[in-house]
Parts: sequence; C-alpha cells; structure tokens
Amino acid sequence: MKKIFFFLLISSFSFGQIDKVEPPFWWSDMNLSDVQIMFYGKNIAQNDVSVSNGIIIKSIQKTENPNYIFVTIDTKNVAAQDFIFTFKNKNKSFTRNYSIKPRRDNSRLRKGFDSSDMIYLIMSDRFANGNPNNDSTKETIEKADRSDKDGRHGGDIEGIIQHLDYIKELGATAVWPTPLCEDNDDRGSYHTYGQSDVYTIDSRFGNNEDYLRLSMELHKRGMKNIMDYVTNHWGYKHWMMNDLPTYDWIHQFPGYAQTNYRMTTQFDTNASKIDAKMCMDGWFVKSMPDLNQSNPLVLNYLTQNAIWWIEYADLDGFRVDTYSYNDKNAIAKWTKAITDEYPNFNIVGEVWMYDQAQMAYWQKDSRIGAIQSFNSYLPSVMDFTLQDAIANGTFNEDKQDWRNGMVKVYENFNNDFLYPNINNILVFFENHDTNRLNNLYKNDFKKYQMALSLIATVRGIPQIYYGSEIGMAGDKNNGDGDIRRDFPGGWNGDANNAFTASGRSAEQQKYHDFTAKLFNWRKSKSVIHSGKTTHYVPQNNVYVYFRHNQNESVMVVINNNSEKQILKTNRFHENIKDYKTGKDIISEKLFDLQNDLEIEGKSVFILELNK
Repeated sequence: MKKIFFFLLISSFSFGQIDKVEPPFWWSDMNLSDVQIMFYGKNIAQNDVSVSNGIIIKSIQKTENPNYIFVTIDTKNVAAQDFIFTFKNKNKSFTRNYSIKPRRDNSRLRKGFDSSDMIYLIMSDRFANGNPNNDSTKETIEKADRSDKDGRHGGDIEGIIQHLDYIKELGATAVWPTPLCEDNDDRGSYHTYGQSDVYTIDSRFGNNEDYLRLSMELHKRGMKNIMDYVTNHWGYKHWMMNDLPTYDWIHQFPGYAQTNYRMTTQFDTNASKIDAKMCMDGWFVKSMPDLNQSNPLVLNYLTQNAIWWIEYADLDGFRVDTYSYNDKNAIAKWTKAITDEYPNFNIVGEVWMYDQAQMAYWQKDSRIGAIQSFNSYLPSVMDFTLQDAIANGTFNEDKQDWRNGMVKVYENFNNDFLYPNINNILVFFENHDTNRLNNLYKNDFKKYQMALSLIATVRGIPQIYYGSEIGMAGDKNNGDGDIRRDFPGGWNGDANNAFTASGRSAEQQKYHDFTAKLFNWRKSKSVIHSGKTTHYVPQNNVYVYFRHNQNESVMVVINNNSEKQILKTNRFHENIKDYKTGKDIISEKLFDLQNDLEIEGKSVFILELNK
C-alpha cells in the first residue's frame, strides 16, 4: 500500500457541491444534543453557513482541507423537524435539508445483553446466503468467489434473518455478526474489519434497512442484536483516505508504521514513551490506517457514529474490536459518552491479554486502573485467560499435576476478585480469530461436552461461534479462511443442510442436541446468571464447583481423567448442605447425594440439587 500523505487541493470553487453529510440525520431528546455535522464537498469551506427554523449554530470549524466543514448545532429542546442549511459564497448560495427525527419510546433506557444471555457469533460472509443477487455489486471491488477460502462467499443479512429460528432453538438469546459496514478492499474484504464507509452497510450484505430489519426480527423473538464496532482503524479504501480532513486524522510517521502489539505499554510504568506510542499509534496491519482518537474531530465523529447506529438500528450492544490498541484516554471518553446516553447498554471490548490483572484494568471502575487514575468506563471484557486454558490442551491432559489438567481452569477463577463486575465478562472457548475447538480436540465429542458445559455454567456471559454446535472444525495454521468455513446448508445446492434436523448427519445431530439442551436449560437459571461460585481444588483431574443463591444450587462435576472416578460427597458438605438429590440436566438421571458419586472418564455432570 502506498504511504498516505495529506495535501491541500488547489482548485477553483465548485458551486453547490456536497458529496457527504455525516451524520445524515439526528434525533430529538438526545443526551448528546450538540451535534457536529460534517459536510464534505469541493471547497465547501469557502462558504458561510446559516440554518433555518431558529436552530442555533454553536460553532463552525474549518480545517486545513477546504473540502470539509464541521458545523455544530444545538438540538436541545428542538422538536423533531426538517430544516435547511444554507451555504453562501459572495452572491451565490445553495442549500441542504437536514432532519431531526423522533426518538423511540424509552430508547435511552434500552437494556443491553447481560449474563442471562448466550451470544451466537457469526462470521457474516460465511453463515448463509439469503440473497444470491447481492453476492457481487457494482459499488464494491471484490466479487464473490466461493472457491477462494479467503474471498467473499456471499453470506448476508438476509441469510441471518432466515435462520434466526434455528439460532433461537439452539438456546441463543443474542446474535453478534462480524462487522457489516462497507469494506471495499480489493481482496480479503469478507471479514469487513477494514471499513470504507461507516455509515453504510456493505451492499454485498444488504443495506441499512436490512440491518434495521435484522434488529426487528431479533426483537420479535425476544433476542438481541450486538454490533461489532471498530474504533481503532478503518480500511485503506475508506473514502476519506485520499482526502483527509486533517493530516492527523490518522496516525502518520509520516505514512505507515505498524503497531508493536504490546498492549501492556498502556499501563506499564517502566515502558518507554516510544513503545507506548507505537502500541497506540502504529497501524494494526498495513491495510488498516490507525485512527487518531486524540484528535477531537475524530473522537467526536466516532462517538456520533456509534450513537447513530444504536439509535437507527435499535441495537442492544457493542463488541468493540482491538479495544486496548486505542488511545486509552480517548477511548474511555468514547465509551463514557455512549453509556451516558444509554446507561443500561452493554459494551464488551476485545482486550486480548493473558493476565487477569491486565484484563481487569480495562473494565469499568477497576481498582487496578484507579491506581493510575484511569477508568475505561468499559462495562465488559473478554475472558481470554479461560479461553487460553481450554485452547492449550487442558482437556487432552488426562492426568493432573501441579500445573496441568483441570488445575489450569481452576486457577483461572482464583483471580475473579480483580474484576469490578465478574458477571459481566464474556466467556468463550473460540471465536473468529482463534483455532476451532473441534480441530484442537479432533472432534472428540466428550471434550466438546466438557468445554461447553464449563462456559455455560461459570460466571459471565457465554459466547459460542457458529458451527461449533454441529462439530465444525478448522485449523488456523491453514489460514483464517479455514476457521471461517461456510455453514453447511447456507447456500443453495449444499449437499448437507445442517440447519434442519433431517439434513444433519448423526454426528452433527449429537453435537446440536447437546448444545441446544444445555443452553435452553440455562435460559431460565438465575442461579447461573448471577449466583455465587464456590469451587474446590481439583483432585485426580476432577473439577467440582457450585453455582448457588438463596433458592437454588447447581453442582458441576467435570472429570477430565480418562478413567472413572468416585467422589466422596462429604468433601462438598458446605455446599450440599441438606440437599438430598441431584438431577443431571443432560441425562436426567437422579443421584443420591448421601452416597458417593461415580462419574465416567472424560465426562460431566450438571446437577440441579433438590431437598
């Protein structure tokens, strides 16, 4: 990619030219009432600006690029209405209409996802092709080629909508599709993390109205829509990149320099300034220019864009990509502005670190962050240490020693006290960037059962990755395309349609039935959503923990030993108390808690305790 440099365009005045207005409209009764509207057009800054209907212009900001002008208006106590901006230069003038729209009832108090949910993560291009007519579009460069594992395959919003009942029947209550805004890279655009227009859904996925329809269809089913949002970078094909509003809209050195990926430099008191700068300011990859959130215009643009999507598409949450690579003080302001607007909204940040203290630093009201007078205001982070324990072969370790076996999982929870809100962290064993669990464990169904039971019953918000529930595998060593395979049955003509019971193989059905039974049980279990945890040091590679509240108790037994184990129940008396029996939610077998528990090798019990 060529280095990007800002330059001034020297040209004659072009009368009446406006190419972009962002945000394209706003809403009444918003907490964020000072709206900064960006107008883009050739030499537009040479105009004086006025507005009709008594709307107050609070400020007009021009930059070194005459093709941009930023106009801030006061919408406080302004009713929903249309009004007109007038741009005048000498004796010539032109106008642009703008709208303040009515807000949904109770929009401010919308409830985000939480620990009562199970999130179903979808690689949007690889799930289902609901509309083959938009696989390739004239507006976008890369065309569909399903034979290319790293190309566009045609999955779209319509495909997701058509299979929402399948997702709901699986026990999921929220859907997280990978980004849907336009990514016009000439290759590898299917993942859409290098966005080229953040106000427009990629035409190969559908359009903005389709995205709103996705939310509506989810809400009809009592489900939630989580947007994958990217604050750290855009794609090199973003429409601004050839004509930046300011030189420092992106980080330049000049041009490109790559991040060192050392997120610890954000808080390391021993870190050199240059290392901290290269973490925050370096580009994630060469095709993704790094946004400069410390520039107030950039930060405000990103804040308004995020709020615009919440309001427009009626969203229930954000997952924020590469959260800890942003300028930490700026991203904290961004996060606070959103949660000030929507106090019950949830945002989970990708903080990909393998130390609980380092991850806890990034959660809202962290006592660790407070040491440095820092508060991210980020409600939720992702439990990468648990994912790491599972992905590094815990369930292949048949015998336990001081470091290996189920003790690795046990020790993950020893540091729960570090998190300000332990119930609001995301738990998972794989996602679209990691190796597939079913590849790591060679489609060993018993190991899948243990891993899934773990994330379904521990504290936090469980997330599964599309296709795990039918045994889908994929090896990251063969490239990201291999861990992002097409869901079988999502395309016309697929030999295997795993969306239907009749179309699944016996092996796929086995995975599906276990997953659906487990997560449909979890839906109504407040003891799992918000109960306390008491766990016991693993013995003989058997990990036992209880989720309990005043009314209920669930005992989870995970035998990672290859051999049958017998558990003396008197060891767990402080939690068993006067409970007499336990019913396994999967086999529905009843166990007498006054007697020893016998459990087969590589298996799990989830026992609802009864008096």
